[in-house]
Amino acid sequence: MSRAVMIVSVLAIVAAAASAATFYLVQMNVPASPEMSEEQRNTREKFFGTAKELPPIEKGQEMRPRW
Repeated sequence: MSRAVMIVSVLAIVAAAASAATFYLVQMNVPASPEMSEEQRNTREKFFGTAKELPPIEKGQEMRPRW
């Protein structure tokens, strides 16, 4: 085997091992119950806003930031 082929195969093995380890660690950190408590939901809505759709833009109304 040439040196270039050997280097490429080693790099491919290292990349595969790193992605497998990442996948394993991400699966370990998934919480058992994805449901949020009411307090967490209220805090999230306060910080990010609600998931409700915005009201339609009236004709002639400008889209400007609130600052």
